[in-house]
Amino acid sequence: MLNLHHLNNSRSFRILWLLEELELDYKLTSYERTKAYLAPESLKKVHPLGHTPVLEVDGRALAESGFIIEYLLRHYDTDHQFKPSDNNEEAWENYTFWLHFAEASAMPPLVMRLVFSKVVERSPMLIKPISKGIRKQVEDGMIDNNIMNNLNLMEQHLQNNHWFAGEAFSAADIQMYIVVAASNARAGMDRVRFANLLNWLKRCQERPAFKRAEEKGGTPKF
Repeated sequence: MLNLHHLNNSRSFRILWLLEELELDYKLTSYERTKAYLAPESLKKVHPLGHTPVLEVDGRALAESGFIIEYLLRHYDTDHQFKPSDNNEEAWENYTFWLHFAEASAMPPLVMRLVFSKVVERSPMLIKPISKGIRKQVEDGMIDNNIMNNLNLMEQHLQNNHWFAGEAFSAADIQMYIVVAASNARAGMDRVRFANLLNWLKRCQERPAFKRAEEKGGTPKF
C-alpha cells in the first residue's frame, strides 16, 4: 500500500504526478499550509522532518522528492518508461544531471527569494521600509543573478532537446517542473527570451497524468 502525504503548493506535487504517470494505486492524504505558510505540526507524526513529500510504503515513511522518485522508478518502472536505460549514455547523463540540478542548484535561490518576501510581509510597519531595502540588496546582489543563470542554462538545453533527458519525457521533467513553474510565477519569464522553457511548461501541463494530479492535489501555485 502506497500512501502519499501531500501538502498544497509544495514539492509533493512531483510525487503525486509521478504516481499518476505510473498509474499506481495509492492513498492520498492531503494537508493545508498554516497562516504562516508552513507545514502543519501533524506532519511530524508521519516523519521527523515534518514536511512533504512523504510516501508511506508498507508502513515505512520515505522522505525527499528525489529519493522517492528513484524509489518508485526502481520498483515500478521496470521498462524504463520514465528513466533512460543505462545503455543510453547521453540520455542517462542528461536525466541524472537535471534530476539533481533541480534541488542542488535551482531551488535554493528560489527558496531564498520566498523567504525574503515573507520577511517583508511580516515586518512591523515601522521597519517595513528597512526590510524591503535589505531584501532588494540581497536579491540584486545574489538571488536574481543565480536564478537568471539557471534559467539561461535550462533554456539553452531545451533549445536542442524536447525534454530534459532528451527526446523522451522522464522523471527529470517532473523534478524540474516545480523549478520552472516557480520561476515563472514569481518573476515572469520573457516569452521571447525563454520561449523553449515556456513551451516545455505547456507540454508538461497538457499531459493527462499532470491533469489528474491537479484534480486530486490542486493546481500548484508558487
